Amino acid sequence: MQSKKPNRLAALPRVLLGAGLLLAACVSAPVTKHDAATPATLLAPPAAKKVPRDVTVHGDKRNDDYFWLREKDTPAVLEYLHAEAAYSDAAFASRTAPLREKLYGEMLARTRQTDDQPAFRESGWLLYSRTEEGKQYPILCRKAAAGQPEQVFLDVNQLAAGKKFFSLGNWQPNDDATLLAFTTDETGFRQYDLRVKDLKTGEVLAERIPRVDDFAWAGRTLYYVIEDPVAKRPYQLYRHVVGQAGADPLLFEEKDEKFNLEVNRSRDRQFIFVGSTSHTASEWRVFRTFEPGRPGAAQLTLIEPRSPEHQYDVEHRGDLFYIRTNSGGRNFRLVTAPVSAPGRASWKEIIPHREDVMLAGIDVFKDHIVLYERENGLPQLRVLDLVKSTSHSIDFPEAAYDVSPAPNREFDTHTFRFRYTSLITPDSIFDYEMSTRERTLVKQQPVLGGYDPARYAVERIEAVAADGARVPISLVYRKPLVKGSPLYLNAYGSYGYSIPVTFNSDRLSLIDRGVVFAIAHIRGGGELGKKWHDQGRMMNKKNTFTDFIAAAEQLIKAGYTVKEKLAIQGASAGGLLMGAVLNLRPDLFHAAIVGVPFVDVINTMLDESLPLTVGEFEEWGNPKLETDYLYMRGYSPYDNLEPKAYPAMMVKSSYNDSQVMYWEPAKYVAKLRALKTDRNPLWFKINMDPAGHGGASGRYDRLRETAFDYAFLFEELGLRQ
Repeated sequence: MQSKKPNRLAALPRVLLGAGLLLAACVSAPVTKHDAATPATLLAPPAAKKVPRDVTVHGDKRNDDYFWLREKDTPAVLEYLHAEAAYSDAAFASRTAPLREKLYGEMLARTRQTDDQPAFRESGWLLYSRTEEGKQYPILCRKAAAGQPEQVFLDVNQLAAGKKFFSLGNWQPNDDATLLAFTTDETGFRQYDLRVKDLKTGEVLAERIPRVDDFAWAGRTLYYVIEDPVAKRPYQLYRHVVGQAGADPLLFEEKDEKFNLEVNRSRDRQFIFVGSTSHTASEWRVFRTFEPGRPGAAQLTLIEPRSPEHQYDVEHRGDLFYIRTNSGGRNFRLVTAPVSAPGRASWKEIIPHREDVMLAGIDVFKDHIVLYERENGLPQLRVLDLVKSTSHSIDFPEAAYDVSPAPNREFDTHTFRFRYTSLITPDSIFDYEMSTRERTLVKQQPVLGGYDPARYAVERIEAVAADGARVPISLVYRKPLVKGSPLYLNAYGSYGYSIPVTFNSDRLSLIDRGVVFAIAHIRGGGELGKKWHDQGRMMNKKNTFTDFIAAAEQLIKAGYTVKEKLAIQGASAGGLLMGAVLNLRPDLFHAAIVGVPFVDVINTMLDESLPLTVGEFEEWGNPKLETDYLYMRGYSPYDNLEPKAYPAMMVKSSYNDSQVMYWEPAKYVAKLRALKTDRNPLWFKINMDPAGHGGASGRYDRLRETAFDYAFLFEELGLRQ
């Protein structure tokens, strides 16, 4: 689940199957001695004990035999999870170790390990990051000007030294670039500490503020938002002056549990914006960055009060606020308002709502505005010239691609930097001169080993859903296409998130062996605008699942693959998708990778003590309401498992995941093991070391995780090694 954070570890030693499973009352399973000649199908997986628990709601009788797996850190739970890890190690990981090493080396060989990213200007410096061979994390650097000596201002490898997990969150220098604020997570739980570094002395200062979700600078003052310690909801805004002792004053608190608080600064640095946002509504307050006195809660100016289903966001230029709002239609329009009177009564439309074009965002500069739009399922860039009162679009050549902004920190500039990529075009950074329309390639990410995009083909096709909706599918393969090839189909389909159609050199290890890679842009995502999202959420959620099935059937019908060679993948809310479609049509798929899956939908959404549950009532519904409950009951993967044959599956999780708690996939695997009637493999790969919703944190560790996934696909799809 993307925001189902889609953000206390075991001290027990890893249990080795070869030494016998240490299973107490929580597990009962015969232990089968494993050697290289033993087929994986003969190894007996652990069987979790059943402890019946009545979870009946609205008179609907449900029993949950595995509810006890929620008891984190208890001996019984730890022993079961270690037993599952040991089983996958012995029955799968040990057998595929040579293949995984080969894949890891193959993927690593395409990567320029010592590399740097193009510098961008901010606060009078050129800032950039670089990597060094053998080091897991980036190094953040700056120069006073091109050709001047390099200054390393944050070496993430040094910060991460001796830690099993380390994530650098936000980082930002202050106005005169003498201080650096940055946030770090050392557990994978996505709760970050805010630190400050003196860039003149190199000293990391004494300030350490826990649970910081967002921050913005104003001179030596930091405005920051903290999370609730239990619900993980960002909800309180504080002010901190660097070096000043004492308690920081609370400036604002968002009390509605459906709303998250955020803070940011306008590109022209004139205003601090404080946003309260839910999945369906928003409300913004502002104050000037530098003004006499210190701003308190009463001094924040409200732009427009929140109202049901009204979403808007704000930028600033001159005497005007620029407001992207859905007040005139679901796909948003652009209006302006005077700084002196920002409310809706003063709004003046400059870009109208369009039924066929989604206004996804804006970037405001001194003389230009860049519009981020989506049309025909693809991202577009349009430039408004505010001096000449003209507009133009930036053209892109391929049938399926992704474009997104690169760092653009300066306000007074005519140059806009963006990233362009596709399924065959590596990440490419361009500088675009907005007045002359000149486009300059700054850097394209190198792919070592003789990669030639001409060897590959990209297609964009459509599947027709049962209700007539046309579902886009992006796919890539090595030419010529062989009918009935192995195919790896991916999708997400929630929160209005559009899966970017991007290049990944790791994928070549599959594609060069004849695998077709495809992405289904199903409803619930945002590829075709806000209505596409609406048609796949709440009481329309089942469209997400039937769209995916229609996409798979179309790929088979068109000859790209056959069901015996069709593998699928989804993670988080995409893991919910996997669970739902495997319940509906297990016969359609040969193998599935089910990543950090949100599969225990009803039990999770009934528990308001869990992170983010309340806020997500607007995406999934509230099962305390009978109508919502009954609809969820019809698709919740855990609640709809049945005694029948399922495809080969790999289910993945992290013990310290804060977005989809480990027990959801653990319960799902335990129940599936007890019910399924086939002998297909079911692996539960749970990372018991510090790791997060996205897995390991280091770049080499992540590559090994990819090799693990690919080894599963190699075995199930019969790919040549």
